[in-house]
Amino acid sequence: MGMSCFHCADPLPYGPGDKVLRGDECPHCSASLRVCKMCTFYDASLYNECKEPVAERVVEKEKPNFCDFFRLGGRGEGRGLEDALKAARALFKD
Repeated sequence: MGMSCFHCADPLPYGPGDKVLRGDECPHCSASLRVCKMCTFYDASLYNECKEPVAERVVEKEKPNFCDFFRLGGRGEGRGLEDALKAARALFKD
């Protein structure tokens, strides 16, 4: 479906926008999935690391939370770990 875990980068049985409950975990590494790093609004370059300006601050981005704005679609969209490594190597290729 195109999503991968933020922690282990293995494929997930979810797609962008699918409903994820606070207790849902990655079937491969047991990392929580309802975390900031798996959210569409997560952006490490922004203040509070969130594109949603009225969302309450969440300090621990890799722990499950109760954010009302959570929407699955973060880091895992489109690329697995191998694809990301290939892209990085291509950038520094002679």
